[in-house]
Amino acid sequence: MPETINGLSLTQKSLGFDEMLDILSKELGVETERVRNAVYLLDEEKTIAFIARYRKEATQSLNEIQIRQISERIQYLRRLKERKEAVENAIREQGKWQEELDRQIAAAMTLQEVENLYFPFKKHKKTKADVAREKGLAPLSDLIKEAKEPLDNEISAYLSEENGLLRIEDVMQGVKDILREEITFSSEVRTRLYELLLQKGIVETEQLQAPDPKGLYRDFYRSSKSVRSLEDHRILAMNRGEKAKVIRVKLSLPEDPFPRFFQIFRFSGSLHYYDTLYQSYKEGFEELLFPSVVRQVRNALTEKAQTRAIEVFAHNLRHLLLVPPLRKRSVLGIDPGLRTGCKCAVIDSNGMFLDHATIYPHAPHHAKSESEKILSELYERHPFEIVAIGNGTASRETEAFVADWIAKRNHDVSYLIVSEAGASVYSASENAVEEFPELDVTSRGAISIARRVQDPLAELVKIPPESIGVGMYQHDLPVSELNRVLKMEVESVVNYVGVDLNQASPYLLQYVSGLNRSKAWKIHEYKTEFGFFRSREDLKNVKGIGEKTYELAAGFCRIPESENPLDNTVIHPESYERIHRLLKRVGSAFEEIGLRPDDFLKKVRSIGHQTLSTELQVTEGELKDYLDALTIRHLDPRDSLPQPLLKKEVRGLDDLGEGMELEGTVRNVVDFGAFVDIGVEIDGLIHQSQFGKRWVKPSAIVHVGEIIRVRILKVDKDRGRINLAFVQKA
Repeated sequence: MPETINGLSLTQKSLGFDEMLDILSKELGVETERVRNAVYLLDEEKTIAFIARYRKEATQSLNEIQIRQISERIQYLRRLKERKEAVENAIREQGKWQEELDRQIAAAMTLQEVENLYFPFKKHKKTKADVAREKGLAPLSDLIKEAKEPLDNEISAYLSEENGLLRIEDVMQGVKDILREEITFSSEVRTRLYELLLQKGIVETEQLQAPDPKGLYRDFYRSSKSVRSLEDHRILAMNRGEKAKVIRVKLSLPEDPFPRFFQIFRFSGSLHYYDTLYQSYKEGFEELLFPSVVRQVRNALTEKAQTRAIEVFAHNLRHLLLVPPLRKRSVLGIDPGLRTGCKCAVIDSNGMFLDHATIYPHAPHHAKSESEKILSELYERHPFEIVAIGNGTASRETEAFVADWIAKRNHDVSYLIVSEAGASVYSASENAVEEFPELDVTSRGAISIARRVQDPLAELVKIPPESIGVGMYQHDLPVSELNRVLKMEVESVVNYVGVDLNQASPYLLQYVSGLNRSKAWKIHEYKTEFGFFRSREDLKNVKGIGEKTYELAAGFCRIPESENPLDNTVIHPESYERIHRLLKRVGSAFEEIGLRPDDFLKKVRSIGHQTLSTELQVTEGELKDYLDALTIRHLDPRDSLPQPLLKKEVRGLDDLGEGMELEGTVRNVVDFGAFVDIGVEIDGLIHQSQFGKRWVKPSAIVHVGEIIRVRILKVDKDRGRINLAFVQKA
């Protein structure tokens, strides 16, 4: 009996497991054995983060991105195999399976190709051609494709009052209906037309009558661009403009392709009904096939653009989550507002809520002096070090007010603008209500804004990833796919950073490798009942945490309070015995390494990495990981990154001039550029062309949360735009 994995035969000729591995190996440029081991581990339900960090010996150090690619691609190939089998079974049930179909489906490497081959055999809505076939006209349509002489007698034989075929014209119309549809069933024509539209198609747009008060779609009022040069963000923008009925979008070809496609059918020009065939096929091509394939192409372009937009979201989200925490700093969070006022909340250096108030410094209240007094009273009761201002409505007005207050009082306080995306979602959630039942929604939002400064990751995980607005066109993207990818990115970051098991909230714990929402809350309940964890081993005492979960989660959980110092490292418990042998062989104690890591590494070098690897029965790569974990200076990798930009004074648009250079914080990165907060009421845009690297996407140069130096190119006060050029990283 052949070996199988997940029900797939390893010896099957068409898209068998070995063939899938070969495809992945060639696509990713990775040896087949490494791919095979990664797939086996994934099939054993090992998480991507766990495989990347703790199974390097099996995959020969495949990184997380490569393993994720393998995971997604093997799933696609398995779906492709299942679809091929389903299509074959469906066609066989109709008794229409042919040897040529067998070859074509076996060769198909995309789901789209398989669907094109299956199209002629799918059940469709009843068509005119179906009605004609029910009247028995199919044999006559076949005769007409071969006749070199008139078929007057044969055609007349089909006249029937019962079938509603009262005239010769009625019979011929039915035949034409069948012929019109036949070209749509040609998988060869459909596939070649699809490819032609992708290669040589032209997308034209024109303005319609729906209003566009902000001129969002001005670039599309009259435009023409080849499909090949159409950027992903323009595709999504066109779709949105079309849906709003502001523009019309048309996809066409520079010349009529039908004459070439008609040649595929090899009809002789000497046929008596050649003109009928040509005209019928042409009508079918133009009226039925072309619109159908255009929809396919536009769907494919949209899907590609959405995939790219989701990648942009994921990339930006990752860097937003990795913004370094400002630990042990007390913070005043402000959720700005005009009519409803600015909600203020103070949290201590551990993130605990202390006090709150509402101030009304802006229109229509203009209670600036009263607001300054309230702020000063808050400061006297709870001296805060940082003011975090949400970037929503009235953000810049509030920034100016806070900067003025700091200058007047000469307090040792700094401020920064914080993305408040998703704060309202969290503050209205059941969990926020349970945590702060006595506070209103906006006060909870101010607490969330403040906590994002102390530890962005710990706070942002409380918010659905799709509500964190760091991308483009999020409302136009498929929700399930967006959620899936963004959740995967959150999991990646949480496991990259690791968690303090005793301090982490259930919101954070649910993203740890091997855990989920239910298990995270079980851990929270355990801490509530029994107190802090004293070792990683204690995790096994939590209901629902078995050996499998423990294996996947333990290495990503830190316990500073543990008597075993290894419990506060990235070293997995399965390697503790090796670490003890390593320390004994080198002649060092764990405590000494922390004080004098260079002395420890010097001893290791004197023995030799190869010798130690052999004695410990580990690869040199594993040994290097152990040494890095024992001597690392930053347990949290975010601590090694530049700190967020803090300010004490504010700028206005009038303070800006062309050619001026200044520092700013990257707020969002998309394919056409990056938006940068330079301390005025609007973010400036560095267009893709202003990065100094042609053909390189902005995301390859800068990322969300990064502090960079920019040069002002133009300030357009009327349109509220600032054009910037990238200078360098700060």
